Amino acid sequence: MERIKIILILACFLSVSASAKAQVNTFSTEGWWKPAEPPFFPVVHKDGSLTFRLKAPSADSVVLLLDEWDVNEYPMSVDDKGIWSVNVPAVDPRVYQYKFKVDGLEIIDPENPVIKAGTTVYGSIVEVPGKDNPRFDELSGSRMGEVHNIRYFSPIINKMRAMNIYVPAAAIENPDKQYPVLYLRHGGGDSEDSWVKDGKAAVILDNLISGGEAVPMYVVMSNGLIDGSWSSGSTPEGISALEKELVDYIIPFTEKRYNVATDKDHRAIAGLSMGGGQSFVIGLRNLDKFSVVGEFSSGILSDDKFDYDRYIPGLSNDYQKVNDSLELLWVSCGTKDNRYQGHLNFIKQLDKKGIRYEFYDGPWGHEWQFWRQQLHDFVKRLFK
Repeated sequence: MERIKIILILACFLSVSASAKAQVNTFSTEGWWKPAEPPFFPVVHKDGSLTFRLKAPSADSVVLLLDEWDVNEYPMSVDDKGIWSVNVPAVDPRVYQYKFKVDGLEIIDPENPVIKAGTTVYGSIVEVPGKDNPRFDELSGSRMGEVHNIRYFSPIINKMRAMNIYVPAAAIENPDKQYPVLYLRHGGGDSEDSWVKDGKAAVILDNLISGGEAVPMYVVMSNGLIDGSWSSGSTPEGISALEKELVDYIIPFTEKRYNVATDKDHRAIAGLSMGGGQSFVIGLRNLDKFSVVGEFSSGILSDDKFDYDRYIPGLSNDYQKVNDSLELLWVSCGTKDNRYQGHLNFIKQLDKKGIRYEFYDGPWGHEWQFWRQQLHDFVKRLFK
């Protein structure tokens, strides 16, 4: 019996050995180390022209939809491999959003990892650099700050939340000095990441601070939504909840975690679209906490039915308090934005109430190119 067991064990061993010898390793690193191939996703040529490609061998038609607000359509042609392409003549240096329309269905570029995304995915992104000098939103400064991503449980909103905090290089180099803070709010379709990713806030601040055009400052970018819907961050009740989160949690957290100034003269609040409305309302309701308020392209302020007394109780009793409390009230909107006429009506109301402000516009729609420019111009005015 013992002899039979030994024979069976030897037979199994020989079988496994033979099987192992029969298997061949096909893995190889050959070909790994070679020059990178040209990118398949949008190619930006030196003259500012662009080439777009899409692999869609089964498609009957493909059209490039280029830009975020003034969308231009470019029909694409296909080769014998099913690759569609189109060359776009030279365009101005800036950020562009694009999509492909494939047999009537709009899709993002599957080869391009750079997208505009917030509460949904809006499109793919391509940036055309400056021809002679870097754009104001391209990194050109020699000193770079950091962006800290903070996760926390909000007792006011009753859920896990996140925010991004830009820390200027000066605060890293000299942590014993106190620095001012800008509380920067995003739009209704965005998230706490949008000002960093799509708005290039850190790049813009790095450039301005490095060039001596802005003072070093922290920038706190928190989430401005409650349940994920645009209206959640724009109703009086929603803004009240976000105000409480900001005043009772985010500001104290920032002042405990970082060496920042804690007086109103060194605090500002601003935002775009939904965040612009939040900034205006929260700022004017907390004139003892903020010295500067900025709003870019707000929706609720563009509505002629905006109820000042409902959103900002007591404001109508003392408009002069706004002028006495704020160093700057910044109001802006793009001329192509459907909120523009509403903004013109809005500043007429401010004039009627005797509230001082500065109004800015530009040939843009409801889009990031305008908001990047507004942030760039706005922060140069802060804390000086």
